Amino acid sequence: MDFLFFFLFAFIAVACAVSVVVQKHPIASALSLVGVMASIAVLYLQLGAEFLAMAQIIVYAGAVMVLFIFVIMLLNAGAESRSGRSYAAQLMGPPLLVALMASLGFAIMRGFPGGGTVKFDSFQGGTAQNIGYALFTDYLLPFEVTSVLILVAILGAIVLARKEMD
Repeated sequence: MDFLFFFLFAFIAVACAVSVVVQKHPIASALSLVGVMASIAVLYLQLGAEFLAMAQIIVYAGAVMVLFIFVIMLLNAGAESRSGRSYAAQLMGPPLLVALMASLGFAIMRGFPGGGTVKFDSFQGGTAQNIGYALFTDYLLPFEVTSVLILVAILGAIVLARKEMD
């Protein structure tokens, strides 16, 4: 049953990712990206990383996508205009894509022989307690440096906004 859900949500993630690239309107492309993020969150849940799944939904599918859509609407980006693609690119594109995927698959299989299978719900380090403990013990300095960088970015945005108002 786990494999069925895995393949279902992996297919949804890949289909939405293809839709991100194929869509002509940027809003539709951004909404397809939300589908990718939600599917990846479900895959994280299957692996037992509940904190990562919720962070994926809240941070990426929520806040980052709202920012993307805000920027798209601010720029007033319309639908993409159709450009004249060459006949050779249309003819050679799909076979070359299949050849690229086959060669990448072959290289991965040769590079990582005998890789173990994934056991769903076997990872126990994805809880908020484990991540919080690691974040405030082993990774305290990078966490604090990141917070200072975010503070500097916020101050820079305030200074730039104040200059525009004057």
